[in-house]
Amino acid sequence: MNFKKKLLLLFSLLLLFIPFNVLAYSDKVILGGNNIGITVNTKDVLVVGFYKVNDSYIAQESGVKLGDKITHVDNVKVNNINEMISLINQKIKDNKVDVTVSRNGKSLNLSLNLVKDGNTYKTGLYIKDQITGIGTLTYVDPESKIFGALGHEITSSGNNKIVDISSGKIFKAEITGTIKSTNVTTGEKRATFDSNYVYGTIEENTNKGIYGTYNYAVDNERLIEVATKEEVQLGKAYLYTVLNGNNIEKFEINILKINNNSSNKNILFEIVDKALLDKTNGVIKGMSGSPIVQNNKLIGAVTHAIVNDSDKGYGIFITTMLEEGEN
Repeated sequence: MNFKKKLLLLFSLLLLFIPFNVLAYSDKVILGGNNIGITVNTKDVLVVGFYKVNDSYIAQESGVKLGDKITHVDNVKVNNINEMISLINQKIKDNKVDVTVSRNGKSLNLSLNLVKDGNTYKTGLYIKDQITGIGTLTYVDPESKIFGALGHEITSSGNNKIVDISSGKIFKAEITGTIKSTNVTTGEKRATFDSNYVYGTIEENTNKGIYGTYNYAVDNERLIEVATKEEVQLGKAYLYTVLNGNNIEKFEINILKINNNSSNKNILFEIVDKALLDKTNGVIKGMSGSPIVQNNKLIGAVTHAIVNDSDKGYGIFITTMLEEGEN
């Protein structure tokens, strides 16, 4: 083999081992901003509260705590409330039933006290296997049909921890009004839902948002270029959200700080648009996922309000959401 052939072979081998960082998502996406109803089905039964039975909190006395996930009844797996009730009726002995709960990643076996009232048994538990709320769609990838929304996780009201989901959907929501934020409370959007008008299915609930497959038609006129983290700058930008009906509006914000080290609080901003401040007094619930645009590129989405400084909020980089949606 001559010298030239050796060089050619060496170059060819090098090409095989050069790492390529190829983005799976598109460099342009469909801009969101429209509100969505959100319903997720949990993998277990969540304990969200307690009530008294014969003047006693019998569930708490049995060792159950707020935020526990009931996973088994008498060693049989339960996936929803109906399964749990059916098993309790079958497995009850001496006004007690054995349950397994998941708490902080650990399984605990408890003996749950019950009180008979007529033909039914009272548990003293408020439980749920489904969570419904409102948020904002951030983007839809026109190639993969993957959508991203919220920019943060859906949590349990019991312990504010991320919820393991089995399935979910996003659907039509129409804004009927807003409640303003104050120095001690975060305001919120009020909405009516039409859960029969389904936009897509939810497959992931992560600390960077909810993701799934968008099954509804997309508006290609809302195609927008995606900005890299390095392109995000301090200064003027805009957020897109709905305050009335289904009308997506554009409001001016000012980016104050950029943080590359946070998972979902990368962009600190303040609202400077008087029209938005007059209606909401700042960032409010239901605004999570509202896309942020700068220099005609999508740079991120609203994720968090700041309770004692309501005109300020945080946002996540759009590239972080896109990467998470593809994982």
